[in-house]
Amino acid sequence: MPEDGKLAKIRAILAKAEDPATSPEEADAYFAKAAELMAKYGIEKAMLADADPSQDRPGDRIIKITGTYANDRELLLGYIMDALGCKGINLRNGEAHLFGYESQLERVEMLFTSLQLQAFNAMRHGRPRPGEKTITYRKSFLAGFMVTVYARLKEIEARARQEAAPSATGRSAELVLADRKAVTLARFAQAYPNSRNGGGVRRGGSGKAAGESAGRRADLGQTRVAGRRAISA
Repeated sequence: MPEDGKLAKIRAILAKAEDPATSPEEADAYFAKAAELMAKYGIEKAMLADADPSQDRPGDRIIKITGTYANDRELLLGYIMDALGCKGINLRNGEAHLFGYESQLERVEMLFTSLQLQAFNAMRHGRPRPGEKTITYRKSFLAGFMVTVYARLKEIEARARQEAAPSATGRSAELVLADRKAVTLARFAQAYPNSRNGGGVRRGGSGKAAGESAGRRADLGQTRVAGRRAISA
């Protein structure tokens, strides 16, 4: 299938998962399929570029983070980037600067757009326990959702690497992706030499279990540098 056709198919599957009428069981199946196709697409691009670098070049892009719970959206983006082998930093103006290869950045942006919608739709259906603040419940819900989706993405990406055939140069997917990660980190360090990694998301609240459940159904840290926070899980 041509590249545009593959990405269109992935977007169509994600759109089904975002539909409020989709059942949790259906959404789980859609996420698994979309994430699997995304992982295979990313590996395919990486292996082709190992022999022909013009197939997938290093790049960067700016993503605007808007809406309520901005810190949680930043963290979600950080988890997605880490799972897919990218690196980024949050800027003062509500934007994130992402580094990676073009195929990786495309997948990060697609997943970030879709998972935000899925997470917030699911979150609004939950109810805090008596006496618990709504914001406490919702933030713990989002924390549970993020870490669960992150684990699922890591597992799917690892499986795709293991199943990939060697590139035309005879190198394994593990070696190809390790080299790409090194290039990405070097480009990030050149642009933001004083950044340092922080921790992930840890929050109390009764919404954590519900968020983890929503994360399992989903269709698929921070550093300060002169006012900037580097994104990492």
